[in-house]
Amino acid sequence: MKLGTIDLGERPVLLAPMEDVTDLSFRRMCKRFGADMVYTEFVSGDALIRHVNKTREKLTVDDAERPVAIQIYGRDVATMIEAARLCEAAQPDVIDLNFGCPVKKVANKGAGAGMLQNIPLMLAITRAVVRAVHLPVTVKTRLGWDAAHPVIVELAEQLQDCGIAGLSIHGRTRAQMYTGEADWRLIGEVKNNPRMYIPIIGNGDVTSAEKCAACFDRYGVDGIMIGRASIGRPWIFSEIRHFLATGQPLPAESFDWYLDVLKQQVLQSVERLDEHRGILHIRRHLAATPLFKGIPDFKPTRVAMLRAETVEQLFGIMNETSMNYKL
Repeated sequence: MKLGTIDLGERPVLLAPMEDVTDLSFRRMCKRFGADMVYTEFVSGDALIRHVNKTREKLTVDDAERPVAIQIYGRDVATMIEAARLCEAAQPDVIDLNFGCPVKKVANKGAGAGMLQNIPLMLAITRAVVRAVHLPVTVKTRLGWDAAHPVIVELAEQLQDCGIAGLSIHGRTRAQMYTGEADWRLIGEVKNNPRMYIPIIGNGDVTSAEKCAACFDRYGVDGIMIGRASIGRPWIFSEIRHFLATGQPLPAESFDWYLDVLKQQVLQSVERLDEHRGILHIRRHLAATPLFKGIPDFKPTRVAMLRAETVEQLFGIMNETSMNYKL
C-alpha cells in the first residue's frame, strides 16, 4: 500500500489517532512493536494558528516513529489551509484531515464528524489543503452522520476526486459514537467500488490478530487501523504482524514481560511531562490493559493502582501484583 510515494508494504497495520493517547512516546512504543504507520493526537487547526503552546507541542515528530501523520481538524477553509502549512513545516510524512471525531465539543461545532452534515464544506477544505501543501493528504471519516444517512460510498468518490492519497473509514456513524458494532460491510463496499483507486484503510473493533486477518481477507481493504485495542496493549502490533506472516498466534510472553512494557510507558510519560501529569496521563492505559484481566479479586488493586500518585507507589503496587500472580 502506498500513500503518495510512501510505501507501507503489504497489509499494513496503523496506529489510529487518539486524543490523550497517541503522544510521541506511545507512538514510538507502537512503532517498536510493529505498527507500520502512526498518527498524532488530534490537532485543532484553530488553536494551531493561534499559537497555543499545548497544541503546537503536538506537532513534534521523531525520525524513530516514521512514517508519521499529523492529523488536524477544523471547520473553515482558510484556517485549515494555514494549519496544514504549519503542520507541513513540522516535517511529518502525511497530513491527515479529521472528519470523523464524534465528541460533542468538536462535532457539534461543525468540525470532525460534524462535517458529515456539510459535505460541500468538507470537500472544499479537502481540495484546498491538497493544493496548499506538498505532502500526501489523507482523510479519516465515518459512515455518515446517522443510520439514516450512510453517505460513505458516494463520499469516498468525492474525496478521491479532491486529490487525497488515501481514505480511512471508521465503521460507525457519528450518532453511534463508539457504541454498537462497526459495520465493515460498508467499508468493503467502498473498497470494492471499481471507481475507487486510492488505498482504503478500515477501522473499528479490530481487537485481535485473528480479527485483523479476517477483515483483510473478507473486505479486501488495503490497510487496517488499530485504535482502542492498543491502549495498554502496544504489543498488539507484534501479535498482528506475526499472525499475518505465519497464520499462527504469537507465543505469549511472561506476565513480567508485559508488566515491564507498561512500566516503560509510565517512565516515558513521566519523562515527557512530569511525575504528576505523567502518571495521570498513563492511567488510561493502566485501566484499559488486558494484562490484569482474570486475576481473582483484582478490583481493589486496580483502584489502588489508579490512585497512585508517584512512580514509587505505582511500581510498588505493580511489583506486588507480579509476586501474587506467581503464587
